[in-house]
Amino acid sequence: MLVNVSYSNKAVSRKVDLEVGMPYTLKERFRLKGIGSSKLIITETSIQIHNLLILDSNRNQCNIELRPNGIIVGFRSLLESYALVIPYYKLVLYKGRAEEYSIYRDNYFIKIEAKAKDRSTHKFMQKIIEAKNNVAPERIEDL
Repeated sequence: MLVNVSYSNKAVSRKVDLEVGMPYTLKERFRLKGIGSSKLIITETSIQIHNLLILDSNRNQCNIELRPNGIIVGFRSLLESYALVIPYYKLVLYKGRAEEYSIYRDNYFIKIEAKAKDRSTHKFMQKIIEAKNNVAPERIEDL
């Protein structure tokens, strides 16, 4: 779900909270050693997001926030803030090229740059994968 989060709107906030859960408490943020990524450089996007990003000439950047049941990928275009809300059951995360991660939800995707020397990006992506695995239901093969 791609939403404009520039303005305080209770209906949008409620939809986001229902989709990915309420934000972590301060205690949980310390336990997880942070729930937000650093600035991530966008290399490629789906057409819907691309149409928003080409409106200005700034470098395309995003950040990712962990929530109990999913992630929120936030980015800016012009003076507006947008969020791609992805619950874990719809999240597809993989490393296609050597220096790039791809984040998919249905027909939306964002590819971000991950240089080999940038360990913080790799650690954060590993944190997302672990959080997704913790929330996933048990598989029949595991029983």
